[in-house]
Amino acid sequence: MDLRYEINPQQAAATTAPVQLGRWPVRVLQGNPSYINMLDALNSWQLVLEASRVLNRPAAASFKHVSPAGAAVAGPVDDVTAKLYGIDRDSVGALTSAYLRARDADPKSSYGDFAAVSHPVDTELAELLSRVVCDGVIAPGYAPGTVATLSKKKNGRFLVMEADQAFTPPQCETREVFGLRLSQRRDEVALSTALLDNVVCGTLPTAAAEDLLLGLAVLRYTQSNSVCYLRGGARVVVRGGYRPAVCACSRCAP
Repeated sequence: MDLRYEINPQQAAATTAPVQLGRWPVRVLQGNPSYINMLDALNSWQLVLEASRVLNRPAAASFKHVSPAGAAVAGPVDDVTAKLYGIDRDSVGALTSAYLRARDADPKSSYGDFAAVSHPVDTELAELLSRVVCDGVIAPGYAPGTVATLSKKKNGRFLVMEADQAFTPPQCETREVFGLRLSQRRDEVALSTALLDNVVCGTLPTAAAEDLLLGLAVLRYTQSNSVCYLRGGARVVVRGGYRPAVCACSRCAP
């Protein structure tokens, strides 16, 4: 597949091809992705898929420059966000609420983001995406008419990508940089409450455990050693350059 351009627009067109012959993990339904668009799509899709599976709720992510600007699972939308996006907070659908909560984690960084959702895009979410400044979306499917709605955005340049939920990636991932080939095994540690068994002090409330699991999914697809603060099923902030850690307590996530 030819990509629109490489990391920077002045570079010649990039290309991509499946590692497993003929087996693509994603399909482009509309638009022409760039190198960064493709990285955003692949990483954000993995994040929401893992978060949704471990928390058993629709999940969404707002990606910018190959890292999550926000991530969340379905839940209540506050009055400020509801007013800003012109939605009824009491009747908003689960998938749309997940994306709004993800985008609201850092609205400035999410300006011109790449969206990812764990469930098929419905009419409500398609209508919202058509109104916000967003460059593309990846999902496991699309309700009838939603691709046509999204195809009108940005004069047909809005990216609509479909992920294959059944795709199993290779155990080893490789990247070539400046004449060197870097290879590593995928991080295949399954996210589950078993990872949180060793509680040093006190007990871990269910809500805190869920936030910690979401945070672990976020950090897995953040491009730097980081700390992640969460509350109520939404990423509040990620800070890079630190030892990887995640916190969901009331003191750290007020």
